[in-house]
Amino acid sequence: MQVLVIPDIHLKPYMFRIAEELIEKGCAEQAVCLMDIPDDWDKEYNIKSYVETFDVAIAFAKKYPNTLWVYGNHDLSYIWNERESGFSAMAAWTVQEKLLELKRTLPKGNEIKYIHMIDNVLFCHGGVMDYFVKTMLPSDIYHNTDQTIDFINGLHHDSMWNDISPIWCRPQYSTGKMYKSDEILQIVGHTPIDKISRMGNVISCDVFSTYRNGEPIGTQEFLVIDTKSWRFNTYRSKDV
Repeated sequence: MQVLVIPDIHLKPYMFRIAEELIEKGCAEQAVCLMDIPDDWDKEYNIKSYVETFDVAIAFAKKYPNTLWVYGNHDLSYIWNERESGFSAMAAWTVQEKLLELKRTLPKGNEIKYIHMIDNVLFCHGGVMDYFVKTMLPSDIYHNTDQTIDFINGLHHDSMWNDISPIWCRPQYSTGKMYKSDEILQIVGHTPIDKISRMGNVISCDVFSTYRNGEPIGTQEFLVIDTKSWRFNTYRSKDV
């Protein structure tokens, strides 16, 4: 299956519009959004930007109900009241309400999770480290990928709000082994990079993040992954 990956949003509603154009063009059959929908540099008081971005995301979810959504740390910070960098106390109620609206928009059986998997491709905000699985999960389910993912998706704040969890992990800066690195490909965002790239069994695609002055860090292109062959293409807006 050809899957379009929508990386970290951070109050950039235009990303959903480009994703829609790519899907309508036939570049992909399905989309996965790595979320981090709220928060961006110096926008803590721009509530209108929060509302607009969530409304566009919700409209996208309505139009493409098979889209999968995975929680990012910035989304969960509002659910768990964790005031990390970029957290907007002014926008907190708005984000909480809009996340509930997004959840209600999704069809039954398609809940927002920490991890989704299609074929042998795992989609997650930060990444699943082998060490996290071995230390946080019962040893008897380690080799059963479906059970492992289900177990992690059932974890809560105390297990997930740490540097090695799937919402915070940064495999780009770690030498630690990733979960089932010889069997599973992981698609992750969370860590801004200059271009979409693969390292081991991890493809990183957070290329829409910016510096504080608004200058792009990355190439601002979208990843489309073939979940069977693991071959991927990249698309920019001008390619649509």
